[in-house]
Amino acid sequence: MDNRTSEAAGTGRRLPAHTDLNLLRTFLAVYRAGTFTAAAPALGLSQPTVTAQIRALEQQTGRELFTRLPRGVEPTPVAHELAARIEGPLDTLATLEGGREGGPTLPVHLAGPSELLCVRVLPALVPLVADGVRLRVTQGLPEPLLEEMRSGRHDLVITTRRPRGRALESVPLADEEYLLVASPDWARRIAADPRADGDLCAALREVPMVTYAEDLPIVRRYWRTVFGRQLTTRAAVTVPNLYAVLSAVNAGAGVSVLPRSLCQEYLDSGRLALLHDPEEAPLNTLFLVQRPGSEANPDVLRVRDRLRAAARAW
Repeated sequence: MDNRTSEAAGTGRRLPAHTDLNLLRTFLAVYRAGTFTAAAPALGLSQPTVTAQIRALEQQTGRELFTRLPRGVEPTPVAHELAARIEGPLDTLATLEGGREGGPTLPVHLAGPSELLCVRVLPALVPLVADGVRLRVTQGLPEPLLEEMRSGRHDLVITTRRPRGRALESVPLADEEYLLVASPDWARRIAADPRADGDLCAALREVPMVTYAEDLPIVRRYWRTVFGRQLTTRAAVTVPNLYAVLSAVNAGAGVSVLPRSLCQEYLDSGRLALLHDPEEAPLNTLFLVQRPGSEANPDVLRVRDRLRAAARAW
């Protein structure tokens, strides 16, 4: 701020000339994120520090800026007016600072399914990393990751479920195709079963089933969608994740259903065999979810746009 004082919108007071720009940046991050907790990682601060800075700014303006709610905060009319006056100049300043050689950038916190992150997402983001974007990547299941996003831990989450409510904005990213696969040895044994031509389900009934969960969610969906039947087979082998399923099936442990992105290389090389090729294979839609307020970090937008462009070829 310069040596003059500036009118704080709607407060009836002026912001002191020595008002710390960091307080205004913190205010704008909270205003956009809707919670102190969500604003903290975008600013690189702890939640108590964010709270203390908002209190300091409220003391300087002499007006309450946010109404504290059980979950998050609600901007007061004063906050709306103040944000309208400062967000343009602060965004411009942030862009200029980010464009300086060696200027500080905040890491982009990205989360999603481990297999998709390794096979699709990280390779797509290599050019951005080479250009200076910093990534902090977390793997996990949809609901825990979305809940962590609501608390401000992640900027972007790739999930197989659209988040409930309107607090988190999501867009469809890509459709994953699911395939019924086995090792070549098991494929030959299944094909030799007299029942395979007329009733593949019957031929598969005695084949060990490999899955990442006891209730076989992906396999059950495949049976219901493709064969129109309920799966009655129990899991022979359960492993921690789809990578382990792929490894076990490739080693000859049995059959399973896997996303094409994970097993295509194995199919192309002959290490796995496709057991069934239905006209319409089951699809699982991937959604890209962005945390409100994360757009204050321009690298979040770069990662988001890069993923959306790369997903067209997935």
